[in-house]
Amino acid sequence: MVQAWYMDDAPGDPRQPHRPDPGRPVGLEQLRRLGVLYWKLDADKYENDPELEKIRRERNYSWMDIITICKDKLPNYEEKIKMFYEEHLHLDDEIRYILDGSGYFDVRDKEDKWIRIFMEKGDMITLPAGIYHRFTVDEKNYAKAMRLFVGEPVWTAYNRPADHFEARGQYMKFLAQTA
Repeated sequence: MVQAWYMDDAPGDPRQPHRPDPGRPVGLEQLRRLGVLYWKLDADKYENDPELEKIRRERNYSWMDIITICKDKLPNYEEKIKMFYEEHLHLDDEIRYILDGSGYFDVRDKEDKWIRIFMEKGDMITLPAGIYHRFTVDEKNYAKAMRLFVGEPVWTAYNRPADHFEARGQYMKFLAQTA
């Protein structure tokens, strides 16, 4: 099951867990109230997984590719890692399925605090359009992920502040309704 917690404010390597002591865990229901959806799947059978196909069909995830995030496979690795870790939002949902390795998605809660979500093999997540977030690999420096989209992929990230976008306004309305 997914592990998530409120991050500490300590500076340092973003690839470290940044768990406060004492810990402040976050459950799936709290993530759902932020619009974050989570599934645990069998990554060893992703090519022929009826459960993945069902999710893709129900949610119209028609496009996909696979990205390997490591120094040997990703051109301009250091630059890309810094870019992924910049706080940003998208105008569409961000759907990622970890096929191998691990990393962290950080999302903002209603009070603008960071929640860190540990993602490892078999974890699939949907971040709603308009949520501020960022991603980093963990200290193993390796993640292989399936990227899914509804329709053609849109790769544009809008760094914070990006409150003027309609997707952000819609997301804020969603948060107000789940209060």
